[in-house]
Amino acid sequence: MKTILRLTICVLFFWTANANCQSKMVSIKGATYTPLYGRDSLQVTIADFYMDVYPVTNEEFLQFVSENPIWKRSKVKKLFADATYLIKWKSDTALNENQSLKAPVTNVSWFAANDYCESQGKRLPTVDEWEYVAMANEKLPDARTLKKYNEYILSWYEKPKTFNNEIGSTFKNYWGVYDLHGLVWEWTLDFNSVLVSGESRKDVDNDSNLFCGSAAIGATDLMNYAAFMRYAIRGSVKAKYTMNNLGFRCVKD
Repeated sequence: MKTILRLTICVLFFWTANANCQSKMVSIKGATYTPLYGRDSLQVTIADFYMDVYPVTNEEFLQFVSENPIWKRSKVKKLFADATYLIKWKSDTALNENQSLKAPVTNVSWFAANDYCESQGKRLPTVDEWEYVAMANEKLPDARTLKKYNEYILSWYEKPKTFNNEIGSTFKNYWGVYDLHGLVWEWTLDFNSVLVSGESRKDVDNDSNLFCGSAAIGATDLMNYAAFMRYAIRGSVKAKYTMNNLGFRCVKD
């Protein structure tokens, strides 16, 4: 009887812990769609996955750094982060007074973001996964043809100085995800063709279109300049780069 009771408690504990782990993620139903750089013959199939509802916050990354000292600002290797890594923090494990714990963490490199997600049993989203979810507005899974939606995104790109705003400060989209637009730019797993691997959902040959002029020529919607700007930014950075308005979120298969 005691053995059964212990087993029941363990199962309940595991279920509760897992539920808490998933509480900040939502399920994304995959589909086949034509991305910005696609043509009739080039479509991308997205498998079902989970995505974080919010970008990773200062508070969450602060805990990660405390548990993984190699990612402290004073100890991180230059190979994995440039000189502005966590530059706005007061110290290795403290924020400045004007920084919010609930604001998205920025000034983090791809290496740091990738390691954080892996420590959570997750990973960074691929470009296609991120763009697929980011197509949605509040009511539609694909709002790319709506002029007002593109204007809203572009208006933020003109003045993206919102990195100290707290998560959840923008709209919740069709999938239940916040802050894909209007808060910070976000790292993706295969942000640059150099980093494309077997984990990517596309062939390497197709990926080369993302990082050159052919992305504009082959754009499925020439009015969707916002998406093209994201591809251009991704093609211009390196994995060790950090930026004031560049953060990240994680996904899970």
